[in-house]
Amino acid sequence: MERDDHKQSGRKQSGTSKAAAAGLKRYERPRGGPARAISDLMPEVGRTAFRRFGFVQSSVVTRWPEIVGARHARVCSPESIRFPPGEKSDGILQLVVVPAHAPIVQHVIPEIVERVNRFFGYNAVAKVKIRQGEVKAPAASKPQAAPPSLKPVPLELGESLRDIGDPELRAVLESLARSMSAKNNQEEQ
Repeated sequence: MERDDHKQSGRKQSGTSKAAAAGLKRYERPRGGPARAISDLMPEVGRTAFRRFGFVQSSVVTRWPEIVGARHARVCSPESIRFPPGEKSDGILQLVVVPAHAPIVQHVIPEIVERVNRFFGYNAVAKVKIRQGEVKAPAASKPQAAPPSLKPVPLELGESLRDIGDPELRAVLESLARSMSAKNNQEEQ
């Protein structure tokens, strides 16, 4: 008789009602949590927006003048990086170039690829595609002067640090050398 009633209704029990009948609770995502500052949330929002438009690392856009140099940054800007499915290397960098400068930029593509790959630290870009269009000039920023050091760099380290081209790296290494020499001076006393 029960079978006949069940067939006549034409309805089957759903999985949730079976779970409820068995006394099991459905999984619910935890809610709430501590309050978060908006500054903590913004990098995530920016990261998802950049990934949607092809950028794995948003700093490529923000640091473009540092990567390729101010001269090239005035005439070209990165639009996207597309990787093969499931890969994070051998991507295609899409550049927007001022139309008059496209032939010149085409000649320096190997240099741009090398600089972008150096920025990433691995062969992230294998090819470059050029699209002619309007390029917004990078914001003119004054180079920040390094704070004056109180103690000079030891003479034996000063010569080797002059050959380092990156000013940020040189400043970090100089401060490391100063702290090491200060530590050695304290141990001797």
